[in-house]
Amino acid sequence: MTAAPNLVNAPEFTVSELSSALKRTVEDRFGHVRVRGEISGFRGPHSSGHCYFALKDESAKIEAVIWKFAHARMRFKPQEGLEVIATGKLTTYPNSSKYQIVIDSLEPAGVGALMALMEERKKKLAAEGLFDEARKQLLPWLPEVIGVVTSPTGAVIRDILHRLEDRFPRRVLVWPVKVQGDGSAEQVAAAIRGFNALPEGGRIPRPDLLIVARGGGSLEDLWSFNEEIVVRAASESHIPLISAVGHETDITLIDFVADKRAPTPTAAAEMAVPVRSELFVEVQALARRTMVCWQRAQEARRTELRAAARALPAANELLAIPRQRLDHLAAGLPRALKANTHAHFRRFAASSSRLTIGVLRGQVAHARQRLTASGERITLSARALLHRRRERFSGLEIRLKASKLANAKAQRNAIARDLERTHRLAERARRALLTTMQRLEARVAHRSQLLSALSYRGVLARGFALVRDAQGHALHSAAAVGPSADVSIEFADGRVAATTNADQPAATATPESQPKPREAKPAAPKRVTKPVDQGSLF
Repeated sequence: MTAAPNLVNAPEFTVSELSSALKRTVEDRFGHVRVRGEISGFRGPHSSGHCYFALKDESAKIEAVIWKFAHARMRFKPQEGLEVIATGKLTTYPNSSKYQIVIDSLEPAGVGALMALMEERKKKLAAEGLFDEARKQLLPWLPEVIGVVTSPTGAVIRDILHRLEDRFPRRVLVWPVKVQGDGSAEQVAAAIRGFNALPEGGRIPRPDLLIVARGGGSLEDLWSFNEEIVVRAASESHIPLISAVGHETDITLIDFVADKRAPTPTAAAEMAVPVRSELFVEVQALARRTMVCWQRAQEARRTELRAAARALPAANELLAIPRQRLDHLAAGLPRALKANTHAHFRRFAASSSRLTIGVLRGQVAHARQRLTASGERITLSARALLHRRRERFSGLEIRLKASKLANAKAQRNAIARDLERTHRLAERARRALLTTMQRLEARVAHRSQLLSALSYRGVLARGFALVRDAQGHALHSAAAVGPSADVSIEFADGRVAATTNADQPAATATPESQPKPREAKPAAPKRVTKPVDQGSLF
């Protein structure tokens, strides 16, 4: 209360001006800051693409926001419960009077946070079945084209090419990518999908085997191969894939989903192709073994053939009896031919004796007689069938006429019933309308009577009057009327104008109804109320 007079001349701020001044003060004082804390309240990106959550420690919490464009290019995505180091700009949000940090970049707070994030992501992907052995493919024994996804400037690609040249030279396609830093995970995933998208038989040959390789490094350097986008791209690859990331002690999530894991990039090249010189030696050994086996098989077949030839009888002995049988049958053949000819001659002679003109004429007459009888039977059958059909159609015609008459009669009855129902419904509607109109008229009459009973004009009709000032406001007390004031008095039959008496003092209330004056405060003049639609009574 004592400080209020001292602030009379202080400048006034609107809420917006004060919020803007606080916003400029916070942004100018702190600018860009690095904050370490645990992510709390993160539920994924908003429908607009922005992320809203909070950073907290043991005793404090600060609101945080990541805009859509910043979230898209972040290497590490925010996750609930992850301890991170956030870099951004401190600002305020005037709508809720709170300060917040707008994050530009995000990184895990140490190797422990990275390991926890990696284990959590590993459990999630394993639950989806991406690490199952049943999904893994067999590597081709001797691929024609090998695709390598790695950095084109590192020692990894030179080691792979050198090892392939020593063991078995093959055609190599290199897809250059970044193997660490921002955007490296997206480039590796795009390279894997790009090799799989190559058509077979196209201008650029489709690889038979993929190698994703990178040299050794810290967990932060190898983190691109732990990103979910890279792991999913490797699991979707239809081309067999070898993971050769880091040294033998380095473990990344792509190792679990790859079809084969190599401890080093050089070992991946050794897994991809066999040794050419060893293949030559093995082929020569197999050729020698094949020739020896063939020679032994030929010698064994010769021995078997000689033994079988010695066991077989001589040809003359095998053909002696068939030759004798042939000679015997050849000697009896002329007599058999003559007997056969004589038998056929007697049969033909007997048949010719039966074939005379009379017999043929009798057969023709019999056939003509059968034909005539058949024609008469067909005529009679046709006439009978035609008669039956006529009788059937006559019956159907009679039934059709009767059905038409019955249907017409049923339709007339249905129309009569519908017409009668329509008349009944029209009569009910007319009676309902009359009843409704009578109810509405009674309600209007009741409301009119109620309005007349509540109107102030009914009071005027009983001998009262309504006094208004010059502005038309109703006067409720004598104290509100000043000397020589112009007033209008409304009676039941009209209005008259009047002027108050200037010589006499204003009327006072009766002692019974006069309120006692308060000693602490002077009586304030009564406020003149505005008239309502139907006036006011006093």
